Amino acid sequence: MAREFDAVFIGAGHNALAAAVHLASRGWSVGVFERNEAPGGACRTEEVTLPGFRHDLYATNLGLFAGSGFFRDHGDALARHGLAFVPTDDCFASPAPDGSWFGVSRDIEKTVARATALSPADAARWRQMVADFSGDAPHLFALLGAPMGRRRLAALGWKAWRAKGTSGLLELGRLLTSSPREFLQRNFEAPLIQAALGAWGMHLDFAPDVAGGALFPYLEGMVDQTMGMVIGKGGADTIIKAMVARIEELGGSVVTGAEVSAIRRRSGRADGIVLADGSEVAARRAVIAGVTPGALVDRLLAPSAGSGDDGFDRGARTFRHGPGTMMVHLALSGLPDWTAGAELQRFLYVHLAPDLDGMAQAYAEAMAGLLPRRPLLVVGQQTAVDPSRAPAGRHTLWVQVRVVPGTICGDAAGWIEARDWAEAGAAYADRVIDIIEEYAPGTRGKILGRHVETPADLERRNPNLVGGDGIGGSHHLSQNFLFRPMPGWARYRTPVDGLYLIGASTWPGGGLGAGSGYLLAQDLAGR
Repeated sequence: MAREFDAVFIGAGHNALAAAVHLASRGWSVGVFERNEAPGGACRTEEVTLPGFRHDLYATNLGLFAGSGFFRDHGDALARHGLAFVPTDDCFASPAPDGSWFGVSRDIEKTVARATALSPADAARWRQMVADFSGDAPHLFALLGAPMGRRRLAALGWKAWRAKGTSGLLELGRLLTSSPREFLQRNFEAPLIQAALGAWGMHLDFAPDVAGGALFPYLEGMVDQTMGMVIGKGGADTIIKAMVARIEELGGSVVTGAEVSAIRRRSGRADGIVLADGSEVAARRAVIAGVTPGALVDRLLAPSAGSGDDGFDRGARTFRHGPGTMMVHLALSGLPDWTAGAELQRFLYVHLAPDLDGMAQAYAEAMAGLLPRRPLLVVGQQTAVDPSRAPAGRHTLWVQVRVVPGTICGDAAGWIEARDWAEAGAAYADRVIDIIEEYAPGTRGKILGRHVETPADLERRNPNLVGGDGIGGSHHLSQNFLFRPMPGWARYRTPVDGLYLIGASTWPGGGLGAGSGYLLAQDLAGR
């Protein structure tokens, strides 16, 4: 294996792999070094319950990846290496304890009919919102896909003003700064419609009353309504396998089981890495780290006393991580029999959180260090869309628990005495199954195998998931856009010449959109 590359990557998360693909396609030699025995970071698919049941361990929705600039540039090449998507028209649904429910399907008449049953006024508002989305989408997607810089933002603002006028630009600004509750109650009167959309805010650390969280429920609702969702054929790791194969086809290397212990610096410039076994790898043009800001400063740069910039180091060490996440993976003999109706078995996502107040309470409990009495459950029914992930007639269930504390101080329900996740995990997973049983009685009897990953397990598998934070750090306004990961450092540079930081902790944040890796690679390669 070569011991010198134009660009050396620390970590093989999807952002690093995307950047390596792009740079290699522009003639750079690239080497990617990953501590784990498999690449992918938080995008991994494994048989963790029973043989033949393929579970996406963490991330599962590939909509951001399929709609990304990176995929538009490299999708054909990745398809030659096996990348395949499975679309779904029935995207997400939220049932209530009384059996009522709301769900978004790509067929707008189905969505509108469900809304009409809850509120005719909301149905009309939904139809109007979808019609107006075509005017908002170009500006919002341009913002989310652009590098963060004052000139770029000014240009985007000018373009939006020319297209929408002052009132339209103010409405976009209002959307970007509103909390989910403000936005949803401003537009819909039915609590179940508010809850179905508000659940998407919780995916990115936006409880109902956190400013700046309205954008995500709005975008998810509108994008799913107009485009549907996609997952990976056979597992989310289809994107990882294809990117690794493409890197190797272009002459690059992806090395697993190779932990990086330090970044090498000479004459003030990062020019390579030191592996845990003491060997060194040189980087002629760039060292690109897919780690958290804190890990960069305290682990990889610590031998040289940080970055040399006190402000950068202080910001890295105080970078705010989001609350914890817990994963419960189930192998089932059949899909849950939802009390709200068999139609829910067709949906990729079923959110179990019937109102905004319940979500707000669960979030407050988790932030106080308590195991929430009733957390939001994101139930993924991937095999309803992609049967190839399980043996014939069998199913997987992907249950993401939003949100839980990384460190347990108590139990809001007063039942679980353990204060360590190693002891509390199984009992809390039982609570999760109990909640599912309320909405789909008999699910427990269909369980063939169960695998639980607590916040402690998530961090052990992937140190970037600090305290089980699955989104790469809080996306609150003070740590997003120009402030991600910290003010003045939103363009992936660091105070060390030749050293760059990418990943979910950098703009544009969490999700499988390959944004930071692609944006940096375009910059380094001159597009």
